[in-house]
Amino acid sequence: MNNRFSIGRVFAATFIAVLAFVLLTGQTTQKKSAKKSSKAPTAAARGKAVQDSLVAFRADSIQKVLLARASADSIQRKHTADSLMQWRADSLKKLQLRKMTNEAFGVGERLVFDVNYLNITAGEAVMAIPSTDSIAGRRCFRVEFTVNSTPFFSSVYKVEDRYLTFIDGEAIAPWKFEQHIREGSYRRDFIAEFDQVRHVAKTTGGQYEIPEYVHDIMSAFYYARLLDYSKMKVGEGPTLFNFYKDTSHELKVKFLGRQELEVEAGTFNTIVVEPLVREGGLFKSEGRIVIWLSDDERKIPVRVNTKVIIGSIDTELREYSGLIGPLRSRIK
Repeated sequence: MNNRFSIGRVFAATFIAVLAFVLLTGQTTQKKSAKKSSKAPTAAARGKAVQDSLVAFRADSIQKVLLARASADSIQRKHTADSLMQWRADSLKKLQLRKMTNEAFGVGERLVFDVNYLNITAGEAVMAIPSTDSIAGRRCFRVEFTVNSTPFFSSVYKVEDRYLTFIDGEAIAPWKFEQHIREGSYRRDFIAEFDQVRHVAKTTGGQYEIPEYVHDIMSAFYYARLLDYSKMKVGEGPTLFNFYKDTSHELKVKFLGRQELEVEAGTFNTIVVEPLVREGGLFKSEGRIVIWLSDDERKIPVRVNTKVIIGSIDTELREYSGLIGPLRSRIK
């Protein structure tokens, strides 16, 4: 647009100059004709001069247009080449994401829990990996978590919570997270898409920078199942980053020790850990969260105890299926 506008201005200026030249030539020759009429240019000569000027202008204009187009084409080719190089670099980096050994979980795993509050079974929670999906060209575990109150408890306080995360099958880091809360009259829907290459999270509230291999609270839970607790001392544990709403929080997984534990699904040797999470967890609380994991390669959650304002919520394993291997920690 700028090139056409510039050419238009050049054309107008040239046209005025040619017109002035014609008028000036006419006025001058009229004055000279009074003295030496024999040297006055003829009408044909003046017309030829105008025609020659226009031909020169057109050639110059065409050259300018061609140069402008060549410059634009060069810029476009460079932009395309730069974009292609960036795409190739990003693609290569995606291929270079960390590769973690996973002997804990896989497609088909389904864990069912009773949610108990004040010695009453208030609801049921289900953690499942029904399938894999492709996101950003990466194979991801589709992990679903639901919490539903029982019919009896629903008459007092109805809960229908849904969580969904897509965890990279090799890097064990999320590419997408969804939270759909329905608790009494409270409603909340939150979606976050994680670019684990450019370290950006796009959410329903905006776009934010994130640390490398940032987690949502669900993916952090599954990542914790891959950790080797055999060499940890009580109080030790890794620090992760958990993103929620608009902020990346530090999330420390603290090893508390080992304990034998009996629940409806059986009796297990367990590893006891405490995620020190600020907000946005699977189990919202005002206090402490403690998790018992089976002390074997699977590290499935056997029990979760959550302190709330009044009392605590105990979530205990009732049944399991679709594991990728045996539970060596089960005693009976």
